[in-house]
Amino acid sequence: MPLAAEPDEVVVEVEEEEERGLRRVYACDPIYPTDLPDRRFAYGLAVGVAGEVLPETLERMIRLCRAVLVDAQALIRAFDGEAKGGGAVRHVALEATPYARLLPRVAFLKASSEEAPYVGVETARRRCCVIVTEGRDGCRLYWDGGEARVAPFPAVQVDPTGAGDSFLAGFASGLLWGLSATDAALLGNFFGAAAVSQVGVPTFDPKMLQAVKQILEKAVKRPCTHINGNTFTFQRSSIHDELHKSLQEAAMLVCEQKQANSPATDNGDVCSINELTSLPS
Repeated sequence: MPLAAEPDEVVVEVEEEEERGLRRVYACDPIYPTDLPDRRFAYGLAVGVAGEVLPETLERMIRLCRAVLVDAQALIRAFDGEAKGGGAVRHVALEATPYARLLPRVAFLKASSEEAPYVGVETARRRCCVIVTEGRDGCRLYWDGGEARVAPFPAVQVDPTGAGDSFLAGFASGLLWGLSATDAALLGNFFGAAAVSQVGVPTFDPKMLQAVKQILEKAVKRPCTHINGNTFTFQRSSIHDELHKSLQEAAMLVCEQKQANSPATDNGDVCSINELTSLPS
């Protein structure tokens, strides 16, 4: 079961003169190591807005989990101004932060194409697998000794809220199903595209999730729920192209969901991506 850490820190986008930038309007308290549950997990997701995942908290996550996936924005954002409110958001080089020493113990580090220069992909890829999301161009994976481009899925962007989180959730689900990192990134791209086609916090149609689950059940003969020595397969497998084709067909359900104007009337009409991670017996 994945361990997620993402409190309600709020950062809003504002327009100042001719430039657009991010400005913090409120910040929650950091997540401390003692806030994490005292149990073991297969995967940990360190997903924050900025500053709330402390270095010592990430280090404890690494000890609790067999493999940790990290969103770079939680590590490279800094603020000018008061600690509890106000201040422009700026990026700092990952190598200059206390998180850099932890990279060899991180399995995957995700960054957007705008964040990638601050991550230092060529340096970071020698320590962990770096995933750079490129919007309509899909994503690229970089690891020590190789790289791969993963094709996108068509989407009409309405609101980018939650796209990065949805990518990581889809990617982690693919790993739980035993996919290679490159194949799992297809699921990341799929759910990232589905997220940007709706306004606000993303929700996914149950029929679409069921279709994706059936695709995985057909493609993956023996789902792997364990990580052996934190060793991953990075290259695309023989099922990659067929998996991409099948997911494109399932993406039609996203369009149907967007066309449905009536909101959900009960909790049964809204489905969480967590349902996708339940493996067949």
